[in-house]
Amino acid sequence: MGKTLRKNPLYLLLFMIPTVAAFVVGFVYPFGMGIYLSFCKFKSPKHIDFIGFKNYLKLFEGGTNSERFLQSFWFTALFAIVSTIAINVLAFTVAVLLTKNFGGTNLFRTIFFMPNLLGGVLLGTIWKILINGILSVFKDSLTNRGIYGFIGLLIVLLWQQIGYMMIIYVAGLQGVSDDLKEAARIDGANSKQVLFKVTIPLVMPSISMCTFLTLTNGFKLFDQNIAMTAGLPNHETEMLALNIYNTFYGTRGQMGFAQAKAVIFFLIVGLIAILQLKITQSKEAD
Repeated sequence: MGKTLRKNPLYLLLFMIPTVAAFVVGFVYPFGMGIYLSFCKFKSPKHIDFIGFKNYLKLFEGGTNSERFLQSFWFTALFAIVSTIAINVLAFTVAVLLTKNFGGTNLFRTIFFMPNLLGGVLLGTIWKILINGILSVFKDSLTNRGIYGFIGLLIVLLWQQIGYMMIIYVAGLQGVSDDLKEAARIDGANSKQVLFKVTIPLVMPSISMCTFLTLTNGFKLFDQNIAMTAGLPNHETEMLALNIYNTFYGTRGQMGFAQAKAVIFFLIVGLIAILQLKITQSKEAD
C-alpha cells in the first residue's frame, strides 16, 4: 500500500480531499468571510454594502460602543492574567503532589480532570446557583457587584481547567530523570533548589503549552460569562467575546461593526499568544 502511494501521488490527494474540504468549509471560508464583512454594513448576507474602514474607525471615535469595548478589553485582560497565573500555579502544584509515590494517584488525577468534561454553560449555571445560594445569606447576588462576577468566573475557570493542565504537567514531570534530581541533591541542593533549578527548567515545554492554553482560554471565555453574569451589573463583567456577541445580536445595524471587533479581538489574542510563546520557549532548557 505504501509503495502504491509513493508511486501514484493522486492517491494521496484523494485521501486528503475530505479533510481539506472540511477545513475550507468549516474554517477558511467563514474566517475569510468574517474579515470581508468587517469592511461592510449589512443586515443579512443578501444585503451587504462595502464601507471600507468605517467600522474600524468607529472604535476610535469614542461613544458608548467604543467605551464598552475598551472596558471589556481591560476586564478580559485582567481576568486572563489572573486566571493564567492561578491555574498554572495550582495545576503545577497538584501535578507535583500527584507524582509522589503514594497510593491512589490515578484516582485523584481522574477526579481532578473530570470537571473539564462538562460544558461551559452547564458549569456556569451550576456555579451561579451555588454562589448565589451563598450570597443570598448576606442578601446579595452574583450580579450585584462586578467583583463578585470576576471572582465567580475565576472560580469556575479554575475548577474546570486545573485538572486538564495538571495532566500536561504530570506528563512533563514524569519525563524529568530522577538521576538529575539525585545528582543535584548529592551536590548539596535542597528541595527548593532542585525544584527551581532542575525540575522547572526541564518542564518548560509543558509550562509553555499550559500558559498558552490558559491565556487564550481566559481571553476567549464566553459560555461561562453569558451563563453566570451576562455582563451584569452595567456591563462591568462583560468580556470581549460577550461584548462582540451583544453588539452583533443586540444592536440593530451594527453587525459589520461587531465583525470588525471580532477581527481586532483575533489580532489581539494572536499577538499576545505569539509573544507569550516566544518568551516562555526562550527559557526552555536545551
